[in-house]
Amino acid sequence: MKIYLLVFYMPFLSLFLFLDGKRDVSTIVMLPLMANNGYVQHPALLKDTVPELKSRIPAERAGNTDWFKAAGWGVFVHYLYSVQCAGNRINAMDGTTDWDACVNEFDTEKFAAQIQSTGASYVIFTMMQRTRHLIAPNKTFDKITGYKPGEACSTRDLVEDLYASLHKRGIKLMLYWTGDGPRDDEKAAKAMGYTEKVSEHYVQQWANVAAEYGERYKDKVAGWWTDGCYEYIGYNKEKWAILAKGLRAGNAKRIIALNNPKMTSSNSSTPEDDYTTGEQNKFGEVPLSRWRDGVQWHILSYLGSEWAAPGLRYTPDFMADYIRKCNANGGVVSIDVCLFRDGSIETSHLESLKGISRRLKGNK
Repeated sequence: MKIYLLVFYMPFLSLFLFLDGKRDVSTIVMLPLMANNGYVQHPALLKDTVPELKSRIPAERAGNTDWFKAAGWGVFVHYLYSVQCAGNRINAMDGTTDWDACVNEFDTEKFAAQIQSTGASYVIFTMMQRTRHLIAPNKTFDKITGYKPGEACSTRDLVEDLYASLHKRGIKLMLYWTGDGPRDDEKAAKAMGYTEKVSEHYVQQWANVAAEYGERYKDKVAGWWTDGCYEYIGYNKEKWAILAKGLRAGNAKRIIALNNPKMTSSNSSTPEDDYTTGEQNKFGEVPLSRWRDGVQWHILSYLGSEWAAPGLRYTPDFMADYIRKCNANGGVVSIDVCLFRDGSIETSHLESLKGISRRLKGNK
């Protein structure tokens, strides 16, 4: 039996209670929606209970995350067919649904200049998510799937252009990838051999696609944040290793994290990780040391009402204090913000990031 209780107290959406006779009781606190000039802020910070004192990262990769720790915080953006190109999201700016044309419209100089104005040290930028729509050419993908250039992979190499615009401003580029590949595209999924449980053949095919990018970009891409590497879809130690080899192609110092999350803490769950994916639905957890599960502690959550969306859940004061606490103990914080089709960041998010940076520098 399940019981759901929703309690309202204006101007608060205050408490969800979930009860299931077969599970423990779970509670989710939703904080004021109208307070703090429109911000929703989570005042309670959660801490680890036991600090970890050493890394489990193999000697050949030791030190690869030092730059990431030194960076302290950065920006994550979703740039996807379903967000900036198709559908009804504000991010798409009512533009054409042609993916190749959409990618050609992205202004990397505008984007990089805005990132520079925030003081962020790195960007994590999505290459794709479950569809055939990638942001750069890939002959391996086209050969496997039968798609022509521009039908799936864009003809523009947006990664090269992003790197050029960010690098001259001293900002590192990381990329988002997925372990489940183009599973939502019938033609690509069938050609690559996707099944409900991923096979070694499928993972190898997908790793080969990633390796082409890795060999092309070399040290231009500092890391991968890799979603969809779940045990429940068939991933295991052997398949993680296959994918990781492809992701590290062209740059042995490239840091990677494979997402097989608990979603309750910034955990590492595969032996290939250099840092924790840290995907959570709120900022709040603070590390007691640099290491979690033996790898670099990192958290990723969103500033807006949901991933890639406008709205503000946190004040610059809260976020600056939170980042400062995480950094003091060796942790890294990535903030997802709302990105528009043309390469611009949503105004309130951009101004919030600038406010965070001012406070971190002691200028506010």
